Amino acid sequence: MPRVDVCLEAIFDTVPLVERAKRVMDAGFDAVEFWFYDFDCVTKDTERNLAEFGKFCADNGILINNGVVNSPDASIGGSLLDPDDRPKYLQRLRDTIKVCKDINCHAAITCTGNELPNVPREQQKKCVIDTLKAAAEIAEAENFTLYLEALNTLVDHEGYFLDSAEEGAEIIKAVGSPRVKLLFDVYHMQIMGGNIVARIEKHVDVIGHFHSAGVPGRHDLDIGELDYRNILKAIDALGYKGLFGLEYWPEGDETESLKRMRALTR
Repeated sequence: MPRVDVCLEAIFDTVPLVERAKRVMDAGFDAVEFWFYDFDCVTKDTERNLAEFGKFCADNGILINNGVVNSPDASIGGSLLDPDDRPKYLQRLRDTIKVCKDINCHAAITCTGNELPNVPREQQKKCVIDTLKAAAEIAEAENFTLYLEALNTLVDHEGYFLDSAEEGAEIIKAVGSPRVKLLFDVYHMQIMGGNIVARIEKHVDVIGHFHSAGVPGRHDLDIGELDYRNILKAIDALGYKGLFGLEYWPEGDETESLKRMRALTR
């Protein structure tokens, strides 16, 4: 089965990042991911102690798989859709890479931003590709990887530009860099069309990371309409070597939920 990481923004959100990592480790996981290096979206803390977090993970053999460059609505870090935002985005990328590499993290998620009014979609798509080509040059020089994420626009992210794995795969191929990959979020893509295993099989060559949660609700993976055991078996059979991220908001006791997810994903 793929190695599994836990998104620390979705769990144990009343305690600092390093304590979240400790509790995730105690539940049996050895890999984590986080969102922004300078802002906690839950606690609104703008003084994240990433040095302490990085040291704890290094001392305990925990892999920090990725951070996040910019927010889905582009309010943090800038938009890939607007050429005027490109310098802002690329500087945010450079800053994110520096902070991530300081804690031995070598990848980050990137979002497109929301659609721009009165701008043709193809023009916006071209801007995404052009911006990611510029980002790829930076990432390649730093041995850093970017994961472009498609999100659902029906429940969680109305107005977001990239809401299909298919268009995401087209963009990745157009960028043409080994350092820019697709993040396939099973939760989001189930809402946006389903047919999960067949779509993963079709696009596995450009997929660099997965996210997961139960549908509906974005809760535990064993609640809802998806059979994650079969999804994981299919991914494993394809020879996928990346990580499979748990980005879900547990119902009930968080530690107990994580232990169940550990058993589910073994």
